Amino acid sequence: QVQLVESGGGSVQSGGSLRLSCAASGLTYSRICMGWFRQAPGKEREGVAAIGRDGTLKYADSVKGRFTISQDNAKNTLYLQMNSLKPEDTATYYCAAGLGYYTAVLGAYAYSYWGQGTQVTVSS
Repeated sequence: QVQLVESGGGSVQSGGSLRLSCAASGLTYSRICMGWFRQAPGKEREGVAAIGRDGTLKYADSVKGRFTISQDNAKNTLYLQMNSLKPEDTATYYCAAGLGYYTAVLGAYAYSYWGQGTQVTVSS
């Protein structure tokens, strides 16, 4: 059974930093990509960053140069380092796992498993 549990959300001022973590269990597949998504109130869920088993990385244009996705395979943990945060980054952030994809994918269609989400609030 796949489980994804996010942590690390919180409230910061504009320009601040946060690091989100996602502890994964039950992922025993060789073809898998991992990603971070976010959803703000009244808006659609959007892909923020993704990392493939082949090491490829993808970022949404809105976070390039500010966010970094990484993973520690020994700890089965996915991270999202968020720097230079802006009020428009305020959202619930979700960790997700996509089975059958070897490369990084930002589209939600590729993801079958989702965490419960962690709230990030950036004040101006």
